[in-house]
Amino acid sequence: MNLTDKDLSRLLYKGKEEAFNAIYEKYWKQLFVYAYKIFEDQIVCEDIVQEVFVKLWERAKSNKIEKLESYLFRAVKFQAMNAIRDLKPTTDLDQFFNHLPDNLGVDLLLEEKEMASNLKIIINQLPAKCREVFILSREEQLSNKEIASQLNISIRTVEAHLNKALKFIKKNVNGIFFCFYQFFTYLI
Repeated sequence: MNLTDKDLSRLLYKGKEEAFNAIYEKYWKQLFVYAYKIFEDQIVCEDIVQEVFVKLWERAKSNKIEKLESYLFRAVKFQAMNAIRDLKPTTDLDQFFNHLPDNLGVDLLLEEKEMASNLKIIINQLPAKCREVFILSREEQLSNKEIASQLNISIRTVEAHLNKALKFIKKNVNGIFFCFYQFFTYLI
């Protein structure tokens, strides 16, 4: 099967297993090498890439992918971040990922910056108290308990504000962008 990424994406969206297999063959090694630059653990990197492909297949019919290569590399980056977060919950992920070589080209960097900018615009549309709680949680990385104490509100109120913020963000962005946000909560 010698098709462009756009053709493969379209066929994948239609649930064609052959397209998935072609994508797997084309990108597995590249994605593994990229994951290894981030994590340097063969088994973990194999798991990361495997998880990306599992999710790609599971969401194939519900997620139309415009830029397949960027999507896959970004997904690997997100999975690696989750793996790192699981190992070291206090790691400053934004700082960590800023030091990574990004050999995906200028397009991906611009895309990520544009998404981060759009996300900031959406966050600024949140009600004041909701936005304040959200920023303390995501930017300042305070726990719900710390936020409640600092703002003199209950933990349940903090949770309600965070849920409201996430629902608002999800409502105001498309699916792929929301997935990006879910993994890159520390980007802003």
